[in-house]
Amino acid sequence: MNMFVDQIKIEVHAGKGGDGMVAFRREKYVPNGGPAGGDGGRGGNIILKVDEGLRTLMDFRYHRIFKAKNGGNGMSKQMTGPSAEDTIIAVPQGTTVRDLDTGEIIGDLVEKDQELVVTKGGRGGRGNIHFASAKNPVPEIAENGEPGEDHYLELELKMLADVGLIGFPSVGKSTLLSVVTGAKPKIAAYEFTTLTPNLGMVMLPDGRDFAMADMPGLIEGASKGVGLGLKFLRHIERTRVLLHLVDMSSEDPHQAIERYRQINKELANYDPELLKRPQIVVATKMDLPNSADNLAVFKADLAADKTLEKQPEIFPISAVTHQGVQQLMQLTADLLDKTPAFDSESHDKELVAEYRAAAPDKKDEADFTITKDEDGTWVLGGEKLIRLFKMTDLTHEESQLRFARQLRHMGVDDALRAKGVQDGDLVRIEKFVFEFIQ
Repeated sequence: MNMFVDQIKIEVHAGKGGDGMVAFRREKYVPNGGPAGGDGGRGGNIILKVDEGLRTLMDFRYHRIFKAKNGGNGMSKQMTGPSAEDTIIAVPQGTTVRDLDTGEIIGDLVEKDQELVVTKGGRGGRGNIHFASAKNPVPEIAENGEPGEDHYLELELKMLADVGLIGFPSVGKSTLLSVVTGAKPKIAAYEFTTLTPNLGMVMLPDGRDFAMADMPGLIEGASKGVGLGLKFLRHIERTRVLLHLVDMSSEDPHQAIERYRQINKELANYDPELLKRPQIVVATKMDLPNSADNLAVFKADLAADKTLEKQPEIFPISAVTHQGVQQLMQLTADLLDKTPAFDSESHDKELVAEYRAAAPDKKDEADFTITKDEDGTWVLGGEKLIRLFKMTDLTHEESQLRFARQLRHMGVDDALRAKGVQDGDLVRIEKFVFEFIQ
């Protein structure tokens, strides 16, 4: 069974702020104790953090809903409730985060210990100490805590490798990786042996090192999802140098040039930027009988190809006999030294390093909505109105009256009258129902 997980959908729910408290001083010899209700604490955020020890998104396979803790309620004697701890979720290096509601990329986690706040906890509600005034010195008004944010996210893992091995199935990518690194990929004499990317570190005698990834094989139509298609191509986006392996052992001497062109075509169809990466053409399986003759034909076919802007460098190797392998690694390291680090933000201008709210533009969003149920009940909605409703402590009459004033100032009363509401009609906000009185 394939245990490599590189794309997953999760739910994240930040914590609600703690409720403010209605309380008064009750002390001996203080006959007129004033308001003393404290504020609620902040709800917990949900944060994604890079963990270099993780290689896949496997941990999310059976745990896809994450909820942060709520803030503590306010207390008497003006004491603020405790804020909730943030919930930190470990993700592998190279994880891209997309909001499923908007399709927007909200973060790209590529640095060690990098963090991304994906949902923010609600602020704590204010206690009645904040509502005292000359007209109302002993208010029985407090706020409930603000609801935390909820988001539906897609996590996508793109492996972080300096060098990517590309080519048709069974050209020797896994064999080469096993020879030059400590990786132990599955190797067999049939196509699509490699079903998941394998990563290994190449250590050179001169002290240089780089990460090399053996990618699943490509076939025609891969850029449209055929075969392992897109599952492979997304992992190649971050590589700085490509080693394009071409099998020279075929009975057909022109197969090499056909497959070479096919791979480059699929790269261009997926993302034309990939063809701008430095690429070394590696002629593989040079220990087999037909390979030398086929290599000569391959070079002649390349020389005759007028569509190429420049002739690629061809480096023959045999991973089995280790012929040319060490020299290839030295050449690759030299090319890496001259190749700047890939800037993911230049590749996709939507990628950002910090959190952006996924809600629609607030300027275009109405403060409230009015609809009518089949039974004649008027229904109030809208993000701002629902937020005010959830932060209203309906157990105290003064809080209810304050909420009624807020609705009036928002224009809800006038809008209901314009819709035709009559005195005594029922109005509902979520599960709370009340009569409209002129």
